[in-house]
Amino acid sequence: MRIGTRLTLAFLPLAASLFLPAAAQAWPGPDPGDPFTMSAGRVGCDGGHVRVTLRNQTRQLARFDLRADSVSVATGSIPARKSVTRGVRVRRGDSVEIEAYSVRSGHPDTLIDSTRVRNGCSWHSHGYLPYTGPPTDLVAKLATAGGLMLTGVILWWYSSLWPRGGYRPGTH
Repeated sequence: MRIGTRLTLAFLPLAASLFLPAAAQAWPGPDPGDPFTMSAGRVGCDGGHVRVTLRNQTRQLARFDLRADSVSVATGSIPARKSVTRGVRVRRGDSVEIEAYSVRSGHPDTLIDSTRVRNGCSWHSHGYLPYTGPPTDLVAKLATAGGLMLTGVILWWYSSLWPRGGYRPGTH
């Protein structure tokens, strides 16, 4: 294979990536016709709650149904051009799919936005780590020092034995 062909094959994925979109979003931005938008904050480690804010984009009252894993956690109304904030509980180590639905009488509920929130807080989130034993680096330094001392003692003892006078012919 010629060098030019190899270089072309090597740069082909790079050239193809220039023509593809940088990031394909699973859910695009809010539609202009949506009555409200949803945004979810970070999970608080102290209580395991995430704050979900719903902002009304219209000039009229908007009714909503907030669901976590398809279970309704909050319902209500958002005044015109205002926002409401609700808390959704997320257990430690779990993740929850939060969905915001627009509710209108005589129409089926319309999914406005959804997001997955994960509670990655550790079980010991008191600002300090639990005691798990002596520090590993200290133990390693002490083991190294002990090994060097033992090696030194063995070398000192062996140097006192060698070279020994040993047997010389002709002497008794």
